[in-house]
Amino acid sequence: MRLFTMNNAVSKPRHRLSALLLAGTAATMACAPAMAQQENSADANEPILVTGIRSSLQNALEEKREAASLVEIIQAEDIGKLPDQNLAEVLENVPGVQITRDAGIGTGVQIRGSNDNRTEINGVGTVGSGSGRGGIGFEDVNAAVIASVEVTKAPTAKTTEGSVGGTINLRTIRPLDLNETLLAFRAQGEYSELSRSVQPRLSASLGKSWNVGDGEIGIVLSGSYAKQDALSFRPRVDRDTLTVQGTGRTSTGAAGPAFSYLGIQFLNQELENFKYETYNLAGSLEYAPNPNLKFYVDGFYNDQTRRQESTRIQASGVSNVQLTNVPDTFETINFGSLGGNNLGSIQAALTGTLQPNVANRPVLRFSSDVGARLTESHLLRFGTEWESGRFKARIEGSRTQSDTSNPDLSTTLNFVNPNTALTGSNPPNENGTPFRYDLTGGALAFGIDTSSPFAPTVAQLLDPANIAFDAATVGNSGTKNIDTTGRLDFTLDLEDLTGFITSFDWGYRYNKTSTEFNEFSSNINLSLMRDAPRGTAFSQLLVPGPSIFGRADGRELFFGDFLIINPKLAYSDQAGVLDTIQAALAAAPGARVLSDPTYNPASFFKITEQTHAFYGQLNFESGIFSGNAGLRYIDTSIDSLGNNIGAGGAITQVNTPGKYQMLLPRLNMAADLSDDLVLRASFGQDINRPNFNDLKTSVRFGTGPNTAVVIGNPNLAPEKVTSYDASLSWYFAPASVLSVGVFHKRRTNLFVTQEFAPAVDVNGYKDFTAPCEDGGIFNPIADRNVFVAPANAGTGLCVPITTTINDSAATTQTGIEVAFQADLSSFEDKIGFASGFGLSANYTYQKFGGGEATNTSAADSRANAIFNASSGLNAAPYTAVQGLLDFSKNAYNVTLFYEKYGFTARARYTWRSSFRTLDTAGGASLGSTLGFPVVTAARGQLNGSLSYEISDNINIGIEGVNLTKSKISQYCVNDGALLCFQGLPDRRLQFGVNFKF
Repeated sequence: MRLFTMNNAVSKPRHRLSALLLAGTAATMACAPAMAQQENSADANEPILVTGIRSSLQNALEEKREAASLVEIIQAEDIGKLPDQNLAEVLENVPGVQITRDAGIGTGVQIRGSNDNRTEINGVGTVGSGSGRGGIGFEDVNAAVIASVEVTKAPTAKTTEGSVGGTINLRTIRPLDLNETLLAFRAQGEYSELSRSVQPRLSASLGKSWNVGDGEIGIVLSGSYAKQDALSFRPRVDRDTLTVQGTGRTSTGAAGPAFSYLGIQFLNQELENFKYETYNLAGSLEYAPNPNLKFYVDGFYNDQTRRQESTRIQASGVSNVQLTNVPDTFETINFGSLGGNNLGSIQAALTGTLQPNVANRPVLRFSSDVGARLTESHLLRFGTEWESGRFKARIEGSRTQSDTSNPDLSTTLNFVNPNTALTGSNPPNENGTPFRYDLTGGALAFGIDTSSPFAPTVAQLLDPANIAFDAATVGNSGTKNIDTTGRLDFTLDLEDLTGFITSFDWGYRYNKTSTEFNEFSSNINLSLMRDAPRGTAFSQLLVPGPSIFGRADGRELFFGDFLIINPKLAYSDQAGVLDTIQAALAAAPGARVLSDPTYNPASFFKITEQTHAFYGQLNFESGIFSGNAGLRYIDTSIDSLGNNIGAGGAITQVNTPGKYQMLLPRLNMAADLSDDLVLRASFGQDINRPNFNDLKTSVRFGTGPNTAVVIGNPNLAPEKVTSYDASLSWYFAPASVLSVGVFHKRRTNLFVTQEFAPAVDVNGYKDFTAPCEDGGIFNPIADRNVFVAPANAGTGLCVPITTTINDSAATTQTGIEVAFQADLSSFEDKIGFASGFGLSANYTYQKFGGGEATNTSAADSRANAIFNASSGLNAAPYTAVQGLLDFSKNAYNVTLFYEKYGFTARARYTWRSSFRTLDTAGGASLGSTLGFPVVTAARGQLNGSLSYEISDNINIGIEGVNLTKSKISQYCVNDGALLCFQGLPDRRLQFGVNFKF
């Protein structure tokens, strides 16, 4: 919930836990409250005690008006009870914050349009499970162990550098704030509507402080255990191949339409299925021998298993029948404008069938993705605070480590349709299956054309004899991230000595961060039917795949009957499954070999970064004005270590060093224009360091023919961000606020992802020999699939390259944030029960400008042909500045709540406008999206909760996420243009009981 305090209208004694546990810095914008508001009055000589929301609002407003910079806060209104179960979804309450989701679970946070933010726990930087910079994943931390979440948008000189949008600090309960024993327990179940399962969520907190002979000591322990099923359906349809007027024919041989159109090139039915199991433990010990000296130790532990049981059902090789299967109906696609060019309109397939009526026929493939993520993280923070007269000092050390392994045994099977014959010598695994598609109404629906004489029956689809093994990826990669930090912070109180300067802060911070990646892997791709063992040779591994794709939106046209290798077995007994597959391969005529995973030295990289930072900051106050001004100086050195694989497999380690220094000025000011009106302004500079995997010098290959190979760029320079902020807050009534803020950011060296693809000839074929003179990079393990003539089937293909560069031009972000919050509690005498209502709302507008780095239709030459035909310009390639990804121009959040008589009800609707992203379904590359990041259409989501206090110690409640089952639509090229992907996330319900004593 969002916290503000009334203007000293109510006092809060220290022994009230609800006040003590919710300490934090207030925000200028309003977030949604979520718990009951109670008033306990004594006689007229005693202070009025307020708990729940009103207490939270009062405390936060008081601290906001004393804050040194612009921050936002969300506090738990009770122990272990933030407004949402997921921390990303908690942050969605904050103005200027939008989130992205995986399988409906909040995982990514954008602050003021940027993914590049810093995540801390109790002020200590965290490390994630991969090679990124954002810190620990929000899905890794149970919100139940967090007391409050603070978002710093305008940093002071003290604030650690490394974020564009803001710094997110997850704060736990402080032991010495307790004057009573803390004991709380929470038990919940989470129901997933798509999986129709109920999983447990348990959390507990225990704390106490004691007065001992030589001071005060306190301890707090919070722990949680949670399981979660996260499902999402993500159908994908590629319509990225041009059928030129006069070349198309129907399946009966009749002439096609008298216009060019986009036919079906690829169909992919993806079911994302992640199963989370998470353990969290947070603990703090504080000892204060006297009021001027304190020692503290904080620890945080996370252990999460994210097991994947996803499936992909593919209609591949569809482009082979495009010229002989004219669609039944078409729709007009208006591509809009890009880079100043009007791309015009073109017809595209809307409904129709794809019949196996040519020699190289469309194939039905069943893939099981079992890549898991097992992450164990530790954080240790220890230090001391000392005060003597006008001098204060803090000495602190911390160490954070994250160890992640990614076991994987993912497989692909081909369906061999017994109703169509194999043709040709040494035929590939493509003997043809008929498909039907219906893209009307904004639904990407497709499946088997059951009316076709070639259609297989359900029994045939589930018969192991009709299954041929096609491909497997097996292995385990590991990432180890370590962050070690030491810091010294000092303050000299100058009040009454220097006029308006109240104090001087200075300090030093040393940080060493490293990431290391290693991979053990093996893979196989079969191109010839003689090499592929039939399912009868490994039938003990086969199980029917999930037939639930219609649950999300009630669709009836989908792939519902298929066989996959048991994902549970592939995860729990990888060695046994691998032995069975190896035996089946050895018994096949081709005797192909899938070896045990071995170390892949080409994938290794280790990057180490060391930073020395110094800061000085003057704090001032005079009349209505207060604030701070300071400088932060950083000196960073980087070593990027990788392996160079030479002739005969000889390994040579290559280290690429880098170094940079920066001076970052920061200024924050506030003016109390009246008792109820506060003006704030700030100026500051920060840097955004590149992700570690963007600096690597190693190369890692995948098996897909369209899977881009990521090439690191160790010469990347950090982004420099200059920010300006101003806000005006009017606290027009107790616990109420109307606030307007503006911000402007100027960024240089913006990181931009670029893709360079190999050329595709008129037959749809790519180069399959090194050194790929027509673009791309040679991937020795890529399945050539349909990108070569049948006689050249095998592995080894030129595939796209993806890399990150610095934009050579400056970019800007400008925005406005507006927030309103009020409740009717002060009108209880007049309106009775209705005084329990309250409203919280915020709106953010932002725009992006500048930049020179572009995306291009040359990422796949098919896009050039399409845009030439639709626009009539014949000006390919077409380019457009990429700009910021995951950046929405408009967003708002509205929460209506009611709290009275022990009841709490809350409904929150969150909406964000369209945004470009690289997050797509089914492994799509920039080439398959016509060269440009896709656009996720505007979307809103409704969450709600209802709870009731049975007694002072027991509360029961239910919460709902995505109550209206809002879907996700993604378009290629521009918003509303070519519908390429859908996301159909889950509706989840949590129900349970809270105990506190």
